[in-house]
Amino acid sequence: MTAVQIAQTEDFTGVPGVIPDVARRKRLVFRAWHRGTREADLLLGSFADRFVPYFSGDQLNTFEQLLELSDPDLYNWIVGREAVPQEHDNEVMLLLRQFKSPTIMH
Repeated sequence: MTAVQIAQTEDFTGVPGVIPDVARRKRLVFRAWHRGTREADLLLGSFADRFVPYFSGDQLNTFEQLLELSDPDLYNWIVGREAVPQEHDNEVMLLLRQFKSPTIMH
């Protein structure tokens, strides 16, 4: 089952490794795909499709906080144009950066 198929299901039951909290996860995937700039939509939306179904509660909280930030800031941090501020330098941001550029190690 692909991440898109998972996100489109009524619930996540029967999907291996998926942690329930369906409504919240679907809301976060939707928000990630509807940011305001096409670049952010594509990057954050595809990331959300891939990772949100498997995130822990803490990771969901962190991702939700990142979605509150501006598209230009997020995009510049993710692609490495600007350094990630310490308060946003966390495991979800690292996953985002690795998702965009798989050669990023740390």
